[in-house]
Order: sequence, then structure tokens, then C-alpha cells
Amino acid sequence: MSKLTHSDLYSLEEYARNRNDFRARVMEHKKSRRVPIGAHASLYFEDALTMQYQVQEMLRIERIFEPEGIQEELDVYNPLIPDGSNWKATFMMEYSDPAERKEALAKLIGVERALYMQVEGFDRVHPIANEDLERETEEKTSSVHFVRFELTPEMVAAVKQGAAIHAGIDHPHYCEEVRLQPEVHAALSGDLA
Repeated sequence: MSKLTHSDLYSLEEYARNRNDFRARVMEHKKSRRVPIGAHASLYFEDALTMQYQVQEMLRIERIFEPEGIQEELDVYNPLIPDGSNWKATFMMEYSDPAERKEALAKLIGVERALYMQVEGFDRVHPIANEDLERETEEKTSSVHFVRFELTPEMVAAVKQGAAIHAGIDHPHYCEEVRLQPEVHAALSGDLA
């Protein structure tokens, strides 16, 4: 997938005019990029459109219009766009009750390393996690992790030919696996070269 450039972005004025329609389009697009894993975990797979939305929102909120500031935002978010041989996602542990969340995150240290994707017929692929910064302490893990799943050329070919994809977590305190729905499979297949 190609990375975003200045020419892919709306100006602040254009974005203000188009924001509602653009946001609706992105929210619809994201539906086929979310993979719930059990009751409290989800992967949100990123691509150029989801990252364009993030950049546009940051530019709007921060009122950034200078070329250097725009480039800084692009430099932050472009690494989250898949490169054709991988999937990149935001991994979230989702607990609405703060007390339950605090207790769970204390037990789930290392959950991002227990996360995996598996293309049918191949070994599990565990992610490279949190390349931007460390997101856990000795007391707890974060509820948000940024992950990258690197695939072999054979895995890419198998996905393109329709091989089933599973997502799972194999952690002593959270063990779940799901098979990706057809619309999610199609979206993730499209992320691969």
C-alpha cells in the first residue's frame, strides 16, 4: 500500500465541508476491519483510509496547516499503513468498568505477545508490538497496543487464494480464537500485495 502524501489530504477548509460525509465513509469502511476476539479484545486493522482519517482529525483538532506540521503528522501515521506483506492493527483490551479493567490489565501482562494471526495451513504469526514505545509495566499492561503481523510470501499467496484466517490470544488469563468473517478476510486480503 502506498503511504499518504500532502496531496492525499483535504485542506482544513475542505475537510470542514466534507467531514461528515468522509467520516461516515470511514466508519462504514472500518466495520470490515474490526475483529473481536472474545468479549474483551479487538483488533482494528489499519490501512491508508483509516490513517487518512486519523491525520485529518489531528490536523483539524490542532489547526495544523503549515507544510512542516502536516509532514510531521504524516510521518507519525504512515508507519501504521500495511506494506503489502503485513497487517498492522490497533489491539485493544476493552473493559467498560474501570475497576474490572484495572484488575484485568494487571493479569494480562504480555497479552500483546500472546496475540496471533494464523493463515490456514501455516504456523501462528505473533506480532511485533509497540514499536513506538513500551506499553506495559511490571504492574499492568496497556489497554491499547499497536501491532504488526509479518507474513511470508507463501502466507500472502494462501490468503489471496482464500485460505481461512484465524485471530486469537493464547494467554493464561485470556484464551480465545475466532475465524475471520468473509468481509474481514476480503479487506485483509486487499492489504496484501
